[in-house]
Amino acid sequence: MAYDAVKMKDWQIAEAAEKNMPTPEEWREKLGLEKDEILPYGRIAKLDFLKIMERLKDKPDGKYIEVTAITPTPLGEGKSTTSCGLIEGLGKRGLNVGGALRQPSGGPTMNIKGTAAGGGNALLIPMTEFSMGLTGDINDIMNAHNLAMVALTARMQHERNYDDARLEKLTKMRRLDVDPTRVEIGWILDFCAQSLRNIVIGMGGRMDGFLMQSKFGIAVSSELMAMLAIVRDLADLRERMDNITVAYDKKGSPVTTGDLEVGGAMTAWMRNAVNPTLCSTVEYQPLMVHAGPFANIAVGQSSIIADRIGLKMFDYHVTESGFAADIGFEKFWNVKCRYSGLKPHVSVLTTTIRALKMHGGGPRVVAGLPLSDEYTKENLGLLEKGLPNMIHLIGVIRESGINPVVCINRFHTDTDAEVALVKRAAEAAGARCAESTHWANGGDGALELADAVKDACEETNEFKFLYPMEMKLRERVAKIAKVVYGADGVSWSADAEAKAKKLEADPQFDSFATMMVKTHLSLSHDPTLKGVPKGWTLPIRDVLVYSGAKFLCPCAGAITLMPGTSSDPAFRRVDVDTKTGRVQGLF
Repeated sequence: MAYDAVKMKDWQIAEAAEKNMPTPEEWREKLGLEKDEILPYGRIAKLDFLKIMERLKDKPDGKYIEVTAITPTPLGEGKSTTSCGLIEGLGKRGLNVGGALRQPSGGPTMNIKGTAAGGGNALLIPMTEFSMGLTGDINDIMNAHNLAMVALTARMQHERNYDDARLEKLTKMRRLDVDPTRVEIGWILDFCAQSLRNIVIGMGGRMDGFLMQSKFGIAVSSELMAMLAIVRDLADLRERMDNITVAYDKKGSPVTTGDLEVGGAMTAWMRNAVNPTLCSTVEYQPLMVHAGPFANIAVGQSSIIADRIGLKMFDYHVTESGFAADIGFEKFWNVKCRYSGLKPHVSVLTTTIRALKMHGGGPRVVAGLPLSDEYTKENLGLLEKGLPNMIHLIGVIRESGINPVVCINRFHTDTDAEVALVKRAAEAAGARCAESTHWANGGDGALELADAVKDACEETNEFKFLYPMEMKLRERVAKIAKVVYGADGVSWSADAEAKAKKLEADPQFDSFATMMVKTHLSLSHDPTLKGVPKGWTLPIRDVLVYSGAKFLCPCAGAITLMPGTSSDPAFRRVDVDTKTGRVQGLF
């Protein structure tokens, strides 16, 4: 049954649906898992990745479906909602379907963005557990990451306090001679805490640490979270764990977690985090949750591990990419699929009439403020002006050889004429197009979308990467900028170009992925430029190096790894029913 999504809040729908949610034992029977392949955590469970993959290693993979979006408004256009709705629609057709979403961070959940659990009747449950820590993966990442900083700062204190002979005798360690002005990773916390962006640590006496400037980032920005998303298994994670650059010494050479002899203990903290968590849609299709990396500095995808399991367990596996197709799909295409070796069958481009009107020149959209009339009343002229953004991103998906399906995530204010206009434009650009009302009607509202995706999956495609790994960094960036973003070219700052040349000259970086960093609110680097900007150049100001994840991150603009909490944060509306213990107010 579909709940009244207009009158009920998401947490109320979740609470009603959770009464009949399958137990871990019921999931085990439903999914045909062995007893030791499912690890119960209260109402939810983890899946033992290694055991399931070993048993199903010879089973053919199912159909691989990716969900992305056009360039969004600040409100988001419903990729998670579309992912849940598509799974529900395919389930209504009697198909064996499941999927994978990213785990939300406590920062956005308690701030503006909300839980990223979908919405209405296309929602992930149990919503409270999903929104507030789930089975502890982010906590494990925080412990592992901060242990590296403990190891580093303790080492710096001991090296300051002892000469070489004393250091060797007491610690059996060589001097690393860390440059305190070049400590790279900082500490992490899973809230939006702008007051911790720049801090001073080690105040006090000689036994109180090493006095220096330091910083905090949000937990999901950690390189460990990026690694969790792209590793193939526990062995891959362990190998990468010794290669994380935590600082540089006074000669400019990297100091790694391997140098600090902390990689093994960090992996021990994360040993359970390699197993995806099994959740559910409100219509009781299986939906895994695994990894939650930043979509700008990292890959922004649910994990390769979850996709590998899903493709073995399900005939149709749906996975979501963070941000719009210029960032999320591009990284899915050229990074995730390259690392995983998996070939996608179809990409779903989530589209809203609201966002297209914004790209056509509509008034500014601000989270928390009412929408202007242009977005809630029929305006075909404004809509038509915004269509080039969707058409451009259809072209990006087609460039990969993947079959695109445009999903019109229809709101109740959208008119039939507006929907028809978008459909004509999408089909003329070479994509299937389906409207979907999954938010209001669940799987029944997503049947047209499910049928379009199923048909697209049956077609062969000629999947190909945008660039070969042999291509050097600056050439890769130029190709991404021109083909994906529509830029005329790339300009490099003197420092960024010098760094790029140095990286290109070192063969060890040839295998590193190119992980672009730019705003998600425009195809360009400037979030105020909507539609399909013309006559612009992409500026690269820096290149970040993530040596454990093996990422090179060219930065088109300044970034912060610690978001700030807004003046009207979501936590003001979250509370607990003291009679039942249930959390209320999540959205």
